[in-house]
Amino acid sequence: MRYLKLLILLSLTASLGGCNFVVLAPAGDVAAQQRDLVIIATVLMLLIVLPVMLLTMVFAWRYRQSNAAARYEPDWDHSTQLELVIWSAPLLIIVCLGAITWMGTHLLDPYRRLGRISSDLAITESDKPLEVDVVALDWKWLFIYPEYGVASVNELAAPVNRPIDFRITASSVMNSFYIPAMAGQIYAMPGMESRLHAVVNQGGDYRGFSANYSGAGFSGMHFVFHGLARSDFDAWIAGAKASGAVLGKSEYLSLERPSINEPVRHFASVDQDLFRAILNMCVETGKMCLSDMMAIDARGGMGLAGIRNTLPLAYDKFAGRGAVFGPEPSFVVGACDVSEASAQMSVQGQGALMQASRTVPAPPDLAPLMGAGLKRPPFTPLPSPTSFLRGPRPKSLS
Repeated sequence: MRYLKLLILLSLTASLGGCNFVVLAPAGDVAAQQRDLVIIATVLMLLIVLPVMLLTMVFAWRYRQSNAAARYEPDWDHSTQLELVIWSAPLLIIVCLGAITWMGTHLLDPYRRLGRISSDLAITESDKPLEVDVVALDWKWLFIYPEYGVASVNELAAPVNRPIDFRITASSVMNSFYIPAMAGQIYAMPGMESRLHAVVNQGGDYRGFSANYSGAGFSGMHFVFHGLARSDFDAWIAGAKASGAVLGKSEYLSLERPSINEPVRHFASVDQDLFRAILNMCVETGKMCLSDMMAIDARGGMGLAGIRNTLPLAYDKFAGRGAVFGPEPSFVVGACDVSEASAQMSVQGQGALMQASRTVPAPPDLAPLMGAGLKRPPFTPLPSPTSFLRGPRPKSLS
């Protein structure tokens, strides 16, 4: 039995060799700061957990039935010193955890521009962020590089020590964009834009994937992220341009159809308006964009006449949602041509749609977890209940 127990213990230890400790050994500064938060929080909690576990074993041994030397005090019920230790230690730890959580939440806000490239390298005005538009498809990833006019499927590359500004959305269902070696996961949702600012500090190939289950092809929805030197990244861009493939709106509609285990491919040129159309869910010809629809709704809507302003879908990428306007799935048609007035409506609607695209300035103080420079949250007192009774009655929507 002794050898059997030893064999079982060794097999369990050997199984740890299959673990991936990338979260604790990341290649990017943002992920490194997130790792530090995890370690600090764990250590603070262990300050309570370990003594409690140790004292449990000590008390069980000391006050065992066979120990006649242990004092028996049936009338004991209170100790001021013990109460102070029991309540003050957890309270101080909770205060520390709360402060670290509050500061970490603000300093590591994914919408906040990076304040540094690494712990010993500050960002300068010459460090222009690399813009990457990310689209979660069924079941693959599309990466668009607006600065270079290229795109790739299931492959992402970026220079080492260059800030990266991700704009993230999805075509149909919610996914989660996650590169553990570089930063935390960010949700990708249709009709919405998420932001992530990150940087990779070590060259290499890192795994990226969706951390949110999204259907039959979810297990194959992964990609490789290449952290490259500047010259190697330029060569990667040149290779994408040499592919000769074009990604326009019609090509995108074919690409976004559900497929499993899609191979890596590149596009030499990309429609400049493609990401905006994907975000506004109006890639199909004639389909009204969300920004235009919100601008029309803000002016009172189109009334009952707008119900008939529809066309059938070529295919229903939201299968199972049901037909809202008739016997077959359809979409709302654009109501007007491009003009100064419609462009103004689109801009206003676009502003409502992309409020999530706010950019938070970099923290002025780069000291880790100190929170220096963060403004106090504004305090707005709640109105008295009687103010609601004295206020004007809302106007009719008719």
